[in-house]
Amino acid sequence: MCYILYMNKDVIYVEPEDDITDIILKIEKSKEKIVALVPPKKAGVFRSVVNIKLIAKAGATSNKTVVLVTVDPSIVKLAASTKLPVAKNLQSAPVIPTLDQNDENDASRHEVIKESDDEDEDEDEDEEEETNDEDREESDGETSEEDEEDDAEDDDKEVTPKKEKTRKEPKKKSGKKGGGLFSWLKNHKKMASFLGVCCAGFIIFLVWAFVFAPAVDVQVSIKTEQKNFSEGITFTDNLSEENAKEGKLYLEQKKIESVQEVAFEATGQKNEGEKAHGEVIVVATVPSEGGTKVINTGDTFTVEGLSYVADNTVTMRYDGKDDSVCSNADTVTKREFDKQGCRIYANIKVTAAKAGSEYNISAKASGWNTTANVAVSSEEPMTGGTDEVKTVVQQSDILKASSEITAANEEENRLKLYDTIDDKYYVLDASFEQSTSDAVATPGVDQEVGEGVKPVLKATTTATVYVIDKIKLEEYINSKAELEDNQKVYDIKDIYIEKISQIASGATGKLKAQYYVGPKITESEIVEKIKGRGLGDAQRELRDVYGVSEVKMNPSYPWVLTVPGDSNKISVHFEVKDQNGNEINKQDNEDSQDDNESKEESTEESSSEE
Repeated sequence: MCYILYMNKDVIYVEPEDDITDIILKIEKSKEKIVALVPPKKAGVFRSVVNIKLIAKAGATSNKTVVLVTVDPSIVKLAASTKLPVAKNLQSAPVIPTLDQNDENDASRHEVIKESDDEDEDEDEDEEEETNDEDREESDGETSEEDEEDDAEDDDKEVTPKKEKTRKEPKKKSGKKGGGLFSWLKNHKKMASFLGVCCAGFIIFLVWAFVFAPAVDVQVSIKTEQKNFSEGITFTDNLSEENAKEGKLYLEQKKIESVQEVAFEATGQKNEGEKAHGEVIVVATVPSEGGTKVINTGDTFTVEGLSYVADNTVTMRYDGKDDSVCSNADTVTKREFDKQGCRIYANIKVTAAKAGSEYNISAKASGWNTTANVAVSSEEPMTGGTDEVKTVVQQSDILKASSEITAANEEENRLKLYDTIDDKYYVLDASFEQSTSDAVATPGVDQEVGEGVKPVLKATTTATVYVIDKIKLEEYINSKAELEDNQKVYDIKDIYIEKISQIASGATGKLKAQYYVGPKITESEIVEKIKGRGLGDAQRELRDVYGVSEVKMNPSYPWVLTVPGDSNKISVHFEVKDQNGNEINKQDNEDSQDDNESKEESTEESSSEE
């Protein structure tokens, strides 16, 4: 037994997917003089004595002592054949195991079988290792190879016939006799050509498989934290006044117009009969020194709610001399006449304001009213009025039909309007309005509606609503979000604006939302961390990043065990999850933080240009 110093050591846990190149690279990169290798439960790389020798050689070349930490008897046997120290665990002292004669023979046979089945070793090297000690020293670089060959030859006598045949087959293939190979090629030209094509194809395949084909897709699961956002904002209808970082947002109006038609009921009644007519007596008072009173065409005289209109203009005049025109000249004294003035009168022909027999009234000595400031009476009845009532459209019918158009098509027009709005806008539902204009009825107001016919109203309906650019809303949320230095906003959901109220300079509201924060990590940073590294190392490296909950390495082909050094062959996909592990958003090869920064820069540039 040989004990070695086991104080300061570098422990390397070998992953199942690590190959011998990865293990040797880890040994060479270690900064400690003692390197403890912990194999996994299933590691084919430690089942080959050639690989064990290469590990021992790597340790010797880099002036390091390599210790295998294992209790697997097959690995211990192989380590004994190469004088490689073994420890049962990380706390026990390492020893160099020994083998009896039978164990050495088993190890030697194990080496021969492994080397003959290994696709990565050259067949000619295997044959030379079986037959020539010098060739084995050149290919493996081990000074102890000759002794093992002797042991293997002594042990050949004990090998079963089946195993002996398997071990001797390479010798028959590798035998080099003068001109034997060339003679065979000469005698088998077609087979030689076929083998040449196969070799060329195999070489091309190897170049493609290990140079061009390797690529890795990395899936990174990020765990985020949900936070609530609630801040006041103001609105402006002037784009130049918008400042998203300060919460002053531009309201843009969207509208859609459509022509609607609706049939309605006409409720107006119009009498198309004859109008009554007659005559009224008007008495006007003018100054005693003379004066004039004029009754104009269209002056109205009303009695018992019925209106009559003067047919023509009548002028009543007193010149101050001829008092025969004054009806009170003979009934009062001159003194009273001078005080009262001259009362002059005239007969005025009138016509009823509307048709109808109701305007046929008897003589009325009193009860008349007029705007002409005269006394009115009638000594003869009003006659000639007849009834002929017809249904017509009235203004109230049109107003009612317009309101029906607005109510009946409001939801339909809302959906049509919203369909025209791009998803990049947030819609203020509370600002939706619909108005009707340019209403035209057929038949028109006061026009007769035929029996069994419904009039139709055609009107232009305008639906409007105000929208806000979501990018500006998210920009404001990002500027106000509670973030650590190593965090960024990954997603914003459930944006809602409430408590909208009018103010002198515009309007205000309360912006509410939920946003998810996580680690500030980009695709380019991940690529730089993992390119050129083994899949296991790269996976562990990313798992140590803050906020990363899971990492999956998906190589393009099973034989790809290392992340390519070319960044173009590495794709990164983020899977963002909330605290409960539910996926909230997918980001394929993009960085939302960089997008936000570029948006801010473009906003600043546009503002400076304005």
